[in-house]
Amino acid sequence: MKIEARSLPSILHLLLLLSIIHFLPSNIMLTIIPTPIGNLKDITLRALEALRSCDGIICEDTRRTSVLLNHYEIKQPMMVLNDFNEEKTAPMLLEKLKQGQNFALVSDAGTPLISDPGYKLVKNCLEENITVDSLPGPTSVITALTLSGLPPDKFLFLGYLPQKQGKRKSMLEKIMQSNKILQTTYIIFVAPFKLTRTLGDMLEVFGDVEITLARELSKIHQAVEKQKLSFWMNKLSSQRPKGEIILLFTL
Repeated sequence: MKIEARSLPSILHLLLLLSIIHFLPSNIMLTIIPTPIGNLKDITLRALEALRSCDGIICEDTRRTSVLLNHYEIKQPMMVLNDFNEEKTAPMLLEKLKQGQNFALVSDAGTPLISDPGYKLVKNCLEENITVDSLPGPTSVITALTLSGLPPDKFLFLGYLPQKQGKRKSMLEKIMQSNKILQTTYIIFVAPFKLTRTLGDMLEVFGDVEITLARELSKIHQAVEKQKLSFWMNKLSSQRPKGEIILLFTL
């Protein structure tokens, strides 16, 4: 069969598309989708496409997720999965996935599962050979680290410290000991109403070291500042910050 030269570009283009399709994940049932941590523009085209094409969106709070979906005119139904109902809801969602439905998993902000619900659902999906994909996207941990001026070559993310003071101080003491073996940048999430208590425990265990507090990331009032613990204790005694705080430090 004779192929005209002018038809070669279209044939090559078709072969390229077929090769891409061949390597794409097939039959994806659950897609983990990062969402903006503050600025609604910080979402990928691929994430928007996945949200529009799925059968339903699994979220922490429909009120928070609705803000994003309404902004981009996405109409898919939402299902709630959070710390309070995950044990009961995850099996129901798993059954729907087994039936062939495709779901997107989002959190209130950032990358799901990182100190957010969804781990048990993903674990169960993998155990049941249900395909899971995870899209790249926003995460406050990396944003805060790159803005902090602290060494980024090694870091340890600790999530939220224990709620009880005794266990929290024990964790801080273990950090002090482990730092003798491996010096790294430590990253912690802190709720605003627990910040002064956490800083007080750190001051007692570490001494008056410098720490960086990052908040309102990607928003108009974004703030990333490094000061000694004593400075923060004095400032925050009369001024409690709003929203989640990312605390970073080295020893």
